[in-house]
Amino acid sequence: MASGKVEICGVNTSKLPLLTNEEKEELFEKTEKGDVNARQKLIEGNLRLVLSVIRRFSSTTENADDLFQVGCIGLMKAIDNFDRSLNVKFSTYAVPMIIGECRRYLRDNNSIRVSRSLRDIAYKAIYAKEKILKDEDREPSIDEIAKDIGMEKEMVVMALDAIATPVSLYDPIYQEGGDALYLMDQVKDKKNKEENWVEDISLKEAMKRLSDREYNIIKLRFFEGKTQTEVADEIAISQAQVSRLEKNALKNMKAYLDI
Repeated sequence: MASGKVEICGVNTSKLPLLTNEEKEELFEKTEKGDVNARQKLIEGNLRLVLSVIRRFSSTTENADDLFQVGCIGLMKAIDNFDRSLNVKFSTYAVPMIIGECRRYLRDNNSIRVSRSLRDIAYKAIYAKEKILKDEDREPSIDEIAKDIGMEKEMVVMALDAIATPVSLYDPIYQEGGDALYLMDQVKDKKNKEENWVEDISLKEAMKRLSDREYNIIKLRFFEGKTQTEVADEIAISQAQVSRLEKNALKNMKAYLDI
């Protein structure tokens, strides 16, 4: 990773501003009052912090531009959540957050490679979302985000989906004592709705009215996915007999289900 390059993401790193403690305090005070320009100056004034963090990942093969953008997201989160009343240096608070963002990106990026252009759109969308959330204290819609960054809504959705972190259905989302509620417990199963259960019960009842041979043919054909020839070989009759028995079985089942 060429983290020592002079220009990253169009930013000349040799000309990055360096804020004094007094300037930081003043900008944080203005930012907390909703001053967007002050927030932007805080971001620009702390980009050296992002650079110092991504150098820790110089052993990776990840593109420096991509990692720098990810680090900037961590920086913005740190700025928006920093509590000055704790009397902690901003860098002490921000560095772990930037590192965490970079590690999360590297972890997720190992399994799924996302194109550079899609990642750029996703980062712009995340930045726009954070900005609207901060300025208006509400969650923006995809339409608003797309308009803010000048992109089609569908492209924004695609980009955000591309960098979304995969999750396991067995990830716990709530736990109290020894009982855990897993993600899979909250997933709607369209295949097992009540009306489908009723259909399954009716189908089983219809099959119970078939002869043993007809039942076996229907099971092999439609539940195990075998061809008529394979069924014929398995139960030692001709393919023509299988076809005739299958048609008769389906006719009887349909007559029962139509009652």
